[in-house]
Amino acid sequence: QVQLVESGGGLVQAGGSLRLSCAASGRTFSTYAMGWFRQAPGKEREFVAAIDWSGSSTNYADSMKGRFTISRDNAKNTGNLQMNSLKPEDTAVYYCAAPKRPYSGSGRVKPSEYDYWGQGTQVTVSS
Repeated sequence: QVQLVESGGGLVQAGGSLRLSCAASGRTFSTYAMGWFRQAPGKEREFVAAIDWSGSSTNYADSMKGRFTISRDNAKNTGNLQMNSLKPEDTAVYYCAAPKRPYSGSGRVKPSEYDYWGQGTQVTVSS
């Protein structure tokens, strides 16, 4: 079992930045991939970014490329999502997630491919 706790959400003006963190506990974080998803009211959960277990491979949704950066610090059991040039349409609850299978790559883009989820953190971007 693994526990994931997101932090760092908040209210920011359009064009601003936020850095989300995901603290992992309960298993060897360094051997598992991690993903970030978001869900806006009335919409399906959407893939944002993923990083492989080693941190050497990343994957982004097209609308986040160039604005968001996913990273991880295995020594601290933490994953991060740096979000720059935020837009009102980025407003959503952001979730971090991890699969059960160890040594996974960064190619998992569907929520069904992840087994463990945090509780989410709200990001609101005002215009």
